[in-house]
Amino acid sequence: MEVKISNDAVPVLSVEGRMDTGNTAIFEEAIAPILKSDLKELIIDCTGLEYISSSGLRQFLVLQKFISEKGGSLKVRGLRPEIKDIFDLTGFTNIFNII
Repeated sequence: MEVKISNDAVPVLSVEGRMDTGNTAIFEEAIAPILKSDLKELIIDCTGLEYISSSGLRQFLVLQKFISEKGGSLKVRGLRPEIKDIFDLTGFTNIFNII
């Protein structure tokens, strides 16, 4: 799995590969600076995301909670149909702003 964060006005967090229990530490490390910042807007780009497990979904919730507590906006874009199905089945479609 690879995680990149852009330096755009609204940062884009791009996730590529499989996000499962074995590699969520990579994601946690990548978002650590975000969780220490005053960031209020973030886009998670899932175009390259091939799979997400419950531990990966939990990390998305960590970001959602962080941004929400600051009165900000987190958007998720580029969900592949199989990832969108997981979001639908888990109710995450109702939690996240999917664009």
